Amino acid sequence: MKKSYTILLLICLFATLLSACSKNESSESAKKEPNVELTISAAASLQDVLNKIAIQYEKENPNVSITYNFGGSGALQQQISNGAPVDLFFSAAEDKFDQLVKEGLIEKRLGTDLVGNELVLVVRKDSSLNIKRFEDLIKVEKMAIGTPETVPAGQYATETLGNLGLIKEVEKKMVYAKDVRQVLTYVETGNVDAGIVYKTDAMISSKVKVAAVAKEDTHSPIIYPVGVIKETSHRKEAEQFYKYLQKEGTLNTFEKFGFKKVE
Repeated sequence: MKKSYTILLLICLFATLLSACSKNESSESAKKEPNVELTISAAASLQDVLNKIAIQYEKENPNVSITYNFGGSGALQQQISNGAPVDLFFSAAEDKFDQLVKEGLIEKRLGTDLVGNELVLVVRKDSSLNIKRFEDLIKVEKMAIGTPETVPAGQYATETLGNLGLIKEVEKKMVYAKDVRQVLTYVETGNVDAGIVYKTDAMISSKVKVAAVAKEDTHSPIIYPVGVIKETSHRKEAEQFYKYLQKEGTLNTFEKFGFKKVE
């Protein structure tokens, strides 16, 4: 009887030790994996694909939540230059990104050209105007592009129109938007007859159609660089997400949304 009691006591002690160890491990795990909110300033044209990527990333990394600040790359760059608390910057233009590298706000080793895009001319699907090329813009009353100083798509659009000799023909018809999504909305609602956006923007709308695709030699290469902000408060998590964006599976998601891999 005494022997049985001793064995039972040992079993209870062993179970108690296991429970204590388990609690300590859970406690240590909680300390190692604090909840982190990453803030990413990204070009408006990336909105749909990045929201998709965030859902998958948060499933795989439950301690991390992704918050996006979408807008024109130039405006976002200025915000970061002025001290906005951001962890990563995903630009639609290399010059906006390079400015932050020049200012020492992004380290070169933690920045890369990730994906590319195409520039297209769009009109409403029910448009009665016979617009099939950029030169047909002389027929429209109003057209929209992003503000060139802050919206890369607007900058590429201005380059294209200039190289095609159309600037003087259309400058009085121009309506400027804060980003490409606003250009798309102007076209969808009929506030303008045509707009110049990225191919990826046109793909998400059921109300517009692509009238023409700009030839690559009419504008600067459309490259999207991404990088970690040097003063991030969450360097480990920011670098992990930066690496995640470069994975083959993630790049395939970008391709599904119309983006191109950078060779």
